[in-house]
Amino acid sequence: MSQIKVAIVPVTPFQQNCTILICQSTNLAAVVDPGGDVPLIRRAIEQTGAKIEKIFLTHGHADHAGGAAEMREIFGAPIEGPHIADKFLLDGLEAASARFGFACRNVVPDRWLAEGDQVSFGEAKLDVRHCPGHTPGSVVFINEPMQFCLVGDVLFEGSIGRTDLPGGDHAALIRSIENKLLTLNDKMTFISGHGPLSTIGAEKAHNPFLQ
Repeated sequence: MSQIKVAIVPVTPFQQNCTILICQSTNLAAVVDPGGDVPLIRRAIEQTGAKIEKIFLTHGHADHAGGAAEMREIFGAPIEGPHIADKFLLDGLEAASARFGFACRNVVPDRWLAEGDQVSFGEAKLDVRHCPGHTPGSVVFINEPMQFCLVGDVLFEGSIGRTDLPGGDHAALIRSIENKLLTLNDKMTFISGHGPLSTIGAEKAHNPFLQ
């Protein structure tokens, strides 16, 4: 089992956690949710010395996917994710950027993801779970051996994803969290799209939205 090194780069005015995952045995890496500030992400990648092999998207919002098209051109790396239900969001990134005040380009992934899929970089693998609610096509990436996952904007420390944006569904989000995330090991650490890390056990015990 390859160990994975993790680096987090907050990007865009929304301070979105763009995450660089590095397979330590091969030095091949994946970038998760390059929402913008591409020069900043590139500098962070250069500091790691890793080679980008893949780009993964948890969902189609501009602060998560806005820099993906540019990153694919720079690194020649395919984009995988989210679920095809977020196509309408990825088709509308340029329009969204006008509202959010940072430049985005529309993007079509090289591979849409679905429940039960796996993604890989180097010798490392992540399991995919489809977790609609924040957006219809939100996915999470899980690494059981190292007990960590990337959950996008599905779950946060002490909070849950917004459901007041187009395609949001509060009941679906709660179902996704209960059936796909709270069933994970309590010691599982998760990286959210914004804010600090937490564990599944801590959120079960203390998250007011899940009581």
